Amino acid sequence: MTAPRRLLLVNGPNLNLLGTRQPEVYGTDTLADVEALVRTTAAARGFEVRAMQSNHEGVIIDAIHEARLDCAGIVINPGGLTHTSVVLRDALASVDLPTAEVHISDVNNREDFRKFSYVRDLAAVHVIGEGVAGYARAVERLCDVLTGQSEG
Repeated sequence: MTAPRRLLLVNGPNLNLLGTRQPEVYGTDTLADVEALVRTTAAARGFEVRAMQSNHEGVIIDAIHEARLDCAGIVINPGGLTHTSVVLRDALASVDLPTAEVHISDVNNREDFRKFSYVRDLAAVHVIGEGVAGYARAVERLCDVLTGQSEG
């Protein structure tokens, strides 16, 4: 059986408001723009993408669990769940898929509570503070990990 050539793109709470939510922090690109960028970037590397966004932690956990059946890796911007969700961390650890953690803003130069990530130690790739373009970089780096072109 060949390895799946699909990535799960997860966008957490409030990322459905991209383009209108604090454009001075998150820019003016929309969630649809993010999803299109990720699909185009992944396709260039031979991967397809299943994208999901939810403001509900349990829905995100369910999507991560389902990914173990047909995805090779996960690109995730957990939003505020980054700093608060042990169950998100446990879900990612449970499926044991290479993961790329993405944050549009530089969370390390914002409020103190944003500097901690429950996902950080599990993720093979971290792209922080590169705006929406960071999603493309995260996909490229994750694809390198998945195809053995990089050690992470």
